[in-house]
Amino acid sequence: MSTRAFITGVAGLELTAEERAFLRAERPWGFILFKRNIDNPAQVAGLVEELRGATGDLDAPVLIDQEGGRVQRLAPPHWPVYPPGAIFGVLYDIDPELGLKAAWLSSRLIAADLVDLGITVDCLPLADVPVQGADAVIGNRAYGTEPGKVAAIARAVTQGLEQGGILPVLKHIPGHGRATADTHFKLPVVDTSAAELEAIDFAAFRPLADLPMAMTAHVVFSALDAVQPATTSATIIEQVIRGSIGFQGVLMSDDVSMNALAGTIAERTRAIVAAGCDIVLHCNGKLDEMRAVAAETPLLAGLALRRIRAALATRLQPLPFDRAAGRAELEALIGRAGAGA
Repeated sequence: MSTRAFITGVAGLELTAEERAFLRAERPWGFILFKRNIDNPAQVAGLVEELRGATGDLDAPVLIDQEGGRVQRLAPPHWPVYPPGAIFGVLYDIDPELGLKAAWLSSRLIAADLVDLGITVDCLPLADVPVQGADAVIGNRAYGTEPGKVAAIARAVTQGLEQGGILPVLKHIPGHGRATADTHFKLPVVDTSAAELEAIDFAAFRPLADLPMAMTAHVVFSALDAVQPATTSATIIEQVIRGSIGFQGVLMSDDVSMNALAGTIAERTRAIVAAGCDIVLHCNGKLDEMRAVAAETPLLAGLALRRIRAALATRLQPLPFDRAAGRAELEALIGRAGAGA
């Protein structure tokens, strides 16, 4: 059965009759969960099953932002607290092996939590390289300020997710670290030269170009496209994301409902598709907006469908893992980071 090229959120802890009818009629490719959708493990697992049942696709991807730190949709009391990405960078500076091990352990433990619920995709790792004076929206979510270090830690995070049976989404390509505004509210414009962007921002993503999926940045890079943010810029998608960085996997937009983007939801959706994104992401669960996105997204076909099939084929069955031992080791490493900070 054909699916449409969008991922959708829903409003609450269970589907309404209207949502169920919408999903059955429009058949989004996947779903994304937020805190408003989460109460306890049994409820989340039930909602995941309900989402897939509504479209009849029992393998439909279900995504979540479970990074650790302040971006953690699954939280106590039912799920553990995980460290922000900056902790891995602190440990890496003490000893690169420690930083990479902590990054792997954290994402491997996160993967185990997600698999228990039927969630199959985590919007992680980040390869954003923050700079002095940037908005705090990335902040301590980042792994560091040197592209080689950021890429190495991101690779360890990726491996932990993949070995736990979870597909990673690389974000925010081609880089959100210089943004001087939070894209939930405003469009940031980065005036850095193309040469510096290539050497620092894009360089962190290049070693990760083989990842199966990536999420765009709602950021204008004026040296490359003075008007359109990366999400709606055919120039940046073709020349930078697909070209200079070399990413050939599934490219999904960041949330189409963020205020960084201009125009109606329908206009934004058309612009995202026209620029070359494979999938449009819509997060807020507002049904009128969901309908507008669905009306403007094509059925998956051609190159986008081939990319999606290739990405899904990379998902592994979880490898054996001692969660209790892994958690104890991660906590010990976090303690070392505190002592070394």
